Amino acid sequence: MRLGIMLGYAAGRLELPVALVQEADRLGVFAIWTAEAYGSDAVAPLAWLGALTERIHLGTAIMQMPGRTPANTAMTAMTLNQLSGGRFLLGLGLSGPQVVEGWHGVSYARPLARTREYVEIVRAIFRREERLQYDGSLYQIPYAGEDATGLGKPLKSTLKADPNIPIYLAALGPKNVALAAEIADGWLPLFFSPAKFDEIYRPALEEGFARAGGGKSLESFDLAPMVPVVIDRSLDACYNALRPMLALYIGGMGSRERNFYNDLAVRYGFEQAAREVQDLYLSGDRFAAMSAIPGELIDEVALVGPPERVRERLQLWRESPVRTLNMMISDVDTLRAMVELAAEGA
Repeated sequence: MRLGIMLGYAAGRLELPVALVQEADRLGVFAIWTAEAYGSDAVAPLAWLGALTERIHLGTAIMQMPGRTPANTAMTAMTLNQLSGGRFLLGLGLSGPQVVEGWHGVSYARPLARTREYVEIVRAIFRREERLQYDGSLYQIPYAGEDATGLGKPLKSTLKADPNIPIYLAALGPKNVALAAEIADGWLPLFFSPAKFDEIYRPALEEGFARAGGGKSLESFDLAPMVPVVIDRSLDACYNALRPMLALYIGGMGSRERNFYNDLAVRYGFEQAAREVQDLYLSGDRFAAMSAIPGELIDEVALVGPPERVRERLQLWRESPVRTLNMMISDVDTLRAMVELAAEGA
């Protein structure tokens, strides 16, 4: 199991953790990942950090598909991959309906079909085998709608590309996880539980691998969860450090009727807590919502506590099919501690 670092996206002023990333590069960490919501984008920070590093892979977790045409995403991926000497990892996702329709101003309808077609087009551009033509239910290239000029013609990228740039998908629900297993090279889950893998995730992954054929399996697939890590002698301090994030996602991300993270907490067996956190958060009592996050739920999806506790609980992740553990950390001391702990089990 290798380590990565999930840097996330900026709120307020963008300040990149250059020292952290350069130390990760020196220590042999596999990848850094940047994200985007409706502020800073995932690409510009990654390009900046790529210029300041030498070995570490550069991943987007995620680039929002509704915000870019498939061709634009492919152009960005090919460019960053060339500039970085082949270090780019293309992480894609749909985000949620609130961001897709409320920020990007496009429809969230038919997310599974949209993802499948999008990835097919991106891979076709990477291969550069012929001029791009695609006749899907959602994407038609060249465009042939009623308002088309008729001047569009099939094109092939002028930039040479690595046809095997890895594509990762962010997914939570069973159908989306199965699709990731079928069409992607890796999966980027948030709030992943290694203890619940066989019960919650394995069936969907195996379904996707079977549809893909060709012997595709967990051995050839990068299961790469984003894992909060807080190392401190006080376990309560660790729990409290993560409660605001979990309360935001479980209580306030999306709507009462459609919150993927709340649904996930329910699937993990925390239905009562998930309902309480959502009720409190949406009523405006965010402090109470944070307090209602059970420590057991935090332990389900994070690595927290003194070094010896983290060492013990890290074994659960090692025994799972996780290939890349993407740490959600912000300081060099935690990075060094985790590198040492991971090396102990290598």
